[in-house]
Amino acid sequence: MIVKNIEKKEDNTVSFQVSCDAAEFEKAINSAYLKAKKNIYIPGFRKGKAPRAIIEGMYGSEVFYQDAMDELAPEAYDLGVKEGELKVVGAPAITDVNVTEEKGVEYTFSAEVYPAITLGQYKGLEAERPVREITEQDIADELETARKRNARKVSADDREAKMGDIANIDFDGYLNGERFDGGKSEGYDLTLGSNSFVPGFEDQIVGMKVGEEKDINITFPQEYTPELAGKDVVFKVKLNSLSFDELPELDDEFAGDNGFDTLDEYKADIRANIEKRFSEQADSAFRSEVVKKAIDNMTVTVPNSMIASKVEDILRNYAANFGMTDRNMPLDKLQEMLGVDENMMKLNIRPAAEYQVKNDLLLDAVVEAEKLDASAEEIDAFVEKMAEGFGATAEQLKAYFGEETLAEEVKKDKAGKLIVDSAVAVAPTAEEKAEEKPAAKKKTAKKAAPKTEDGAEKPKRTRKKAEPKAEEENKAE
Repeated sequence: MIVKNIEKKEDNTVSFQVSCDAAEFEKAINSAYLKAKKNIYIPGFRKGKAPRAIIEGMYGSEVFYQDAMDELAPEAYDLGVKEGELKVVGAPAITDVNVTEEKGVEYTFSAEVYPAITLGQYKGLEAERPVREITEQDIADELETARKRNARKVSADDREAKMGDIANIDFDGYLNGERFDGGKSEGYDLTLGSNSFVPGFEDQIVGMKVGEEKDINITFPQEYTPELAGKDVVFKVKLNSLSFDELPELDDEFAGDNGFDTLDEYKADIRANIEKRFSEQADSAFRSEVVKKAIDNMTVTVPNSMIASKVEDILRNYAANFGMTDRNMPLDKLQEMLGVDENMMKLNIRPAAEYQVKNDLLLDAVVEAEKLDASAEEIDAFVEKMAEGFGATAEQLKAYFGEETLAEEVKKDKAGKLIVDSAVAVAPTAEEKAEEKPAAKKKTAKKAAPKTEDGAEKPKRTRKKAEPKAEEENKAE
């Protein structure tokens, strides 16, 4: 085989030709004949015993050409990549293949290659580190959450239902006198005033007594599911029991129940935890901004195949959260099952995938520019840390990923730390600080329909399917 006409193009593609001589092609043709003959029947010969010349005489001399070309193609492509010292990404394509006058075969291949990267400034970058001051409201919110977590349910069966109560109800929905699907449930706990059901439902339970049965008339919202949107329905409701959550007092006894001697000690611990959380969030925001600036300073044209591969990774990793782990499932089918439409792909998934690819390219380029290496000790430490998160042993991870892959990850990790550690944190401006202050929380209740017989919540309106969370996973972080 001879490699020739290697041409690298500006759009991260390369084309090259590989010629196989007549002897190589003849050998491949005979190999194709030997594989195919067992399934060929020629009158006068037992099945699988017909000579090649007889088969070619009956079906034409080129009958085995295509199979022979298919057999030679991988070897020809690999030789072209090796001799051209090409770093190929994505799947190759055969753009042309011909049998030559000398009875050899010549292929023309095309493939995308790893892009050329020009680093801009990546060391000594400046980025803002958000400052978030802890307020008394932050501490009060944490305490209120703890109170609700430690609430005691108190029976209220001796009085009428009122807002704030937890009403245990049975309900059965009817449209035009006929039961409709998903409108029935038994023993359902509904917090009155939560606005978790369609408008008007909870209001009509107020005033009911335990054991009482009542018809509740409501009109479904226009934006509800098509079969019920705007329709008048009747729910037959029975109130089984009433209760309410009694919150503990904020005192030293409450602090003791949570492991502290006094309420002041409990508040001090809450403050310390909030400070730690705010600091970690600020560090994360700072790292993300530093890496983004380094990426923006870099010049690179990302090959489409690299973005497509990352998009697939995002979708398949998301699908795995729902037990969809079949890697052979066609991507378009998986996309349909996840409810990911083209608009979501364009506005969310693809931009996130492109950013992640650029992040990887940045780290690779910094590794090369800084001539970073990975020692055996560094690899061991990296794997030990990985093992904690994977729930596997270091030996298992080494066997699974391989030393070479782990070494590359260690070098990328070092590149990311170099970028971030050399960066300078600056305080946000006064205006930005004001923007960072959280606005007062406005309680907006989510309105939904009663739940179905199997306990699944019936949506208030046609719901969108869950979206993959295409986060910008910066390895530099």
